[in-house]
Amino acid sequence: MAFIDYYKILGIDKSATKSDIKKAYRKLARKHHPDLNPNDKEAELQFKKVNEANEVLSNDENRKKYDKYGENWQHGEAYDQAQKQQEQQHQSQQRYQHSSGSQGFGDGDYSDFFESMFGGGFDGRGRSTKFRGQDFNAQLQLNLKDVYTTEKRVLTVNGKNIRLTVPAGITNGQIIKIKGKGGEGRNGGPHGDLLIEFIISNNTDFKRDGSNLYKTVNLDLYKSVLGGDVTIDTFDGKVKLTLKPLTQNGTQVKLKGKGFPIYKKEGQFGDLVITYNIELPKKLSDKEKELFEELAKLQ
Repeated sequence: MAFIDYYKILGIDKSATKSDIKKAYRKLARKHHPDLNPNDKEAELQFKKVNEANEVLSNDENRKKYDKYGENWQHGEAYDQAQKQQEQQHQSQQRYQHSSGSQGFGDGDYSDFFESMFGGGFDGRGRSTKFRGQDFNAQLQLNLKDVYTTEKRVLTVNGKNIRLTVPAGITNGQIIKIKGKGGEGRNGGPHGDLLIEFIISNNTDFKRDGSNLYKTVNLDLYKSVLGGDVTIDTFDGKVKLTLKPLTQNGTQVKLKGKGFPIYKKEGQFGDLVITYNIELPKKLSDKEKELFEELAKLQ
């Protein structure tokens, strides 16, 4: 297999920071995403390479192994262990040769051993060495309204369509693991896993904090002074509230159970907190000004 330069794929150098890697990955993943390049085999291939490069370089331990072992980074620990065992065997053989004069392994035996190991060889007891497949990383971009209810989605990863259920209440940046949907194992080893990061944009009037929602509602001066009924938009409908006379600016009202779904707790919701913002008139008629002057005198 030809050597794959993951740094070159992401367009970064070996001194790149984790932030540089993440930025480069997101840019290229969006550019080559199959949903944006339907029926484009080249884009699909590039998308696969970008995911693979990010999987290795975004993980400190994987990156360290890759820098040391190149394309064999996944088997680095096994390589070190096997090398150590072979050195111990070689030392033992040398001691045996010294005491008995028998012939041991030559230099060629080392190369053959490591070549067979990374080419699907055998362990010290003649059994085929199995290696787990690598994990894949993917991103799923959704709007806040998309995760208010549980939905089924189809995600294309490395040319394969994967059906998944997105639970209501999932948060921005949250990562879920789908076992066995990563890279193929070697020599009959298990598949890796698929790690999906959720990127959730919010284009609503609500601010989300966990399962609670926050919203600012503007009131005119007259409504805040005299009180009355006011209709409030919640995330899934409208509610009518009774406003007390002389409501002060910044007054908060909590609506229990009108917030966001609680992740993986069916039928449970957070709260909606309403903050009232009193808006003063921007212009007064002569009559209104006269009435305010009368009120001032009464005060």
